[in-house]
Amino acid sequence: MTATPESQHRRAILMLVLTTVFWGISFPVIKSLIALNRALMMDAGSWFVTAEALAPRFLLAAALMLAVQAVWGGRRPARGEIKQGIGLGVFAAGGTLFQTDGMQYTAASTSAFLTQFYAILIPIWFALRERRSPGAVIWTGCALVLLGVGVLGHFNWRTLGLGRGEWETLLSSIFFMGQILWIEKREFAGNRPASTTLVMFAFQAVVFLGLAAASAPHARSLVVPWESPPWVSLTLTLTVVCTIGAFWLMNTWQPRIPATQAGLIYCIEPVLASVFALFLPAMFSVWASINYPNELATRSLFIGGGLIMFANILVQANSKPQEPI
Repeated sequence: MTATPESQHRRAILMLVLTTVFWGISFPVIKSLIALNRALMMDAGSWFVTAEALAPRFLLAAALMLAVQAVWGGRRPARGEIKQGIGLGVFAAGGTLFQTDGMQYTAASTSAFLTQFYAILIPIWFALRERRSPGAVIWTGCALVLLGVGVLGHFNWRTLGLGRGEWETLLSSIFFMGQILWIEKREFAGNRPASTTLVMFAFQAVVFLGLAAASAPHARSLVVPWESPPWVSLTLTLTVVCTIGAFWLMNTWQPRIPATQAGLIYCIEPVLASVFALFLPAMFSVWASINYPNELATRSLFIGGGLIMFANILVQANSKPQEPI
């Protein structure tokens, strides 16, 4: 039986929510990897600590995707898939790089709040391009999301200073907006998500490997982490679940709903990251011999998370299946 547009729309929403689950897991995993990198290479600078957490992730992801395609007998990426994959790689690499490095220079609450600015930037871009407003429901959802993220992270405008961490995080949000918008371009409608994702991972692997090589304090720094079993296990988790799982779902299902709605769905990520941070850090700390305490369940988690979830329910309840913007 052929799926109806309504059922396809609902399934796309569920798949993007699952994407945010995988991204939510990535937050404590990346924080643990950064802590491990600093413990294993105390003479390394912040750029190398960042690159060494990201380069293996995308190198392994590209290798695994290539192996999957070889087993399935998939064709080589077509020209359009290469173009889309490189574009996604540029935006994703920029966003991931500046977000990860910025987290070392600003509070997690500030990082979470500033990263979600793409939820506002996307409808603004849409309004400017189409010369019409995306509607009161979308704007209301955006406002509720930003309010929820601010409450969730105890964000305080009075203490906000635009230093390196804040500027890098704002820049990452612009890159993430570009990634979301690039996926939905009509010229890529016939592309195979697996091939596009492979090119995307390969591009990021090259970028971060180059950064790691350029910023390494010495040649051995590139291989030191691989001698740590906890580091290898965390990297494999980040690769399989939070990278291949998340981005494959994103590249497959996001084109089936408008980018304005997708941007709001992705804002569920900090809620789930906060939930996972209630118990995963202590587990990782014992296992990897690092100091990364659990976060606590607070009223802010329930209020902030509730506002974000309500915003998404409001938008999705008032949305109809339609062609991507």
